Amino acid sequence: MDQHIAEAIGRPDLIRLDDRLVCLRFETMKVVSALAAVRHLLDTGAVRRGDTLLDSSSGIYAYALALACHRHGMRCHIVGSTTVDHTLRTQLSVLGATLEQMDSCADLKLDQKRRVERIHEILAAHPEYHWMRQYHDDIHYLGYQAVADHVRTATAGAGRLTVVGGVGSGASTGALARYLRAGGDGRGADGADRGGGDVRLVGVQPYGSVTFGAEHISDPEIIIAGIGSSIPFGNVAHELYDTLHWIAFDAALAGSVDLLRRHAVFAGLSTGAAYLAARHERDRAPERTVLFIAADTGHRYVDTVFARHREAAPVTSLVPRDVRDRSELTLPWCRMRWNRAPGSGAGAAVP
Repeated sequence: MDQHIAEAIGRPDLIRLDDRLVCLRFETMKVVSALAAVRHLLDTGAVRRGDTLLDSSSGIYAYALALACHRHGMRCHIVGSTTVDHTLRTQLSVLGATLEQMDSCADLKLDQKRRVERIHEILAAHPEYHWMRQYHDDIHYLGYQAVADHVRTATAGAGRLTVVGGVGSGASTGALARYLRAGGDGRGADGADRGGGDVRLVGVQPYGSVTFGAEHISDPEIIIAGIGSSIPFGNVAHELYDTLHWIAFDAALAGSVDLLRRHAVFAGLSTGAAYLAARHERDRAPERTVLFIAADTGHRYVDTVFARHREAAPVTSLVPRDVRDRSELTLPWCRMRWNRAPGSGAGAAVP
């Protein structure tokens, strides 16, 4: 029996959509990383019950950290994006979390920059606060070991596995691949990734994200919050990724609508993008099972995505453009082999 609702919310469902396509569905994915990170900090004495944990968030992590703080008797302070909606603001308030929300801003890069600046101002005034650094600290990988164990058990005998999901801070897709490949703690005694297991990792990015060097292409609709970034992230392990897909809003919308219509899975916009990429990877490699991550439910996308379902293009009409270099990137969908290259952003050398 769970001791707190956060434990139930953080437990994912595995749903087989067809013989080679599997959905790893979360109600709120980042609860997994937030719970494990806070527990680790308490166990190691880095923080104590009653301390204040601080971070920036565009939405999902704010809720996850508030739940983890509630579970472990901590205080929670969030510097929130302009994208934090009324429902989340209300939940955070009732949970006792402090939310500072940035003023409305059409430029998400500026929004992210202002949030980071505000974090540093708060730390200067309150050095006793602990900054969770969800975008930079590998501590957020820890919670995904149990998820990887669950996936490994459930897909045993399925053969070669491809994992598809939004890159984001790197904690979800990167951690899953690391643990699945290692079959254990994900690292050797020297801390290096040891490989192991035929697990391919496919990352999904929005246009405009600097993480894999697509900041020179902008999406007229939106940069999909949560899976890309306008500032460098410190805990994205670029060398874990085999392939990258850049997917624009309209294509992701089509994926989200088709996933609900065809499979009755109601999930967010980043899931629609991952589903689109996963279908393509499944069709390219008939010998592999493809698992994609559904990071959250579709409730906060009802007006912006699902109410526009009649506009959605048939997913069968959407095909990515295969590119060899990021200078070739164009809307609405591109695919490129990354080949586990190290480095970040536009400075990464891709074989």
